[in-house]
Amino acid sequence: MIAVAVAAAAVTLGACGREDFENEPRPPLPFDVSVELNEDEVILSPKTFGAGIATFTIVNFTDEPTSFSIDGPTADESDEVPPGATGTLKTEVVTGNYEGVAEGNASTPFEFEVTAERESAQDNLLLP
Repeated sequence: MIAVAVAAAAVTLGACGREDFENEPRPPLPFDVSVELNEDEVILSPKTFGAGIATFTIVNFTDEPTSFSIDGPTADESDEVPPGATGTLKTEVVTGNYEGVAEGNASTPFEFEVTAERESAQDNLLLP
């Protein structure tokens, strides 16, 4: 009797999956953008990149704590970055024109462009 119940449970649980399920492709890998904040201007490199998750690595070369923000179709702001230190801002950006701004600083904003979404990372080896 117990053997019959175990066999029935195994058949029932085995029938729960679908063999025709298609996996969604992986999203694009996050893109790294370098940001320099100084007294005169904000500098981003590169100034054009594809939509998706972007990690902005911010270096503050000013004498005051400063945060970095992006203004455009996506708007976001980093935490305050102390003078001479680095910080990061990780956000998903969509296609469009943007401005990179040093908040609380009179430096000139930097204009950059986000183009169409980058290719899937489906065939890329992901390292730890």
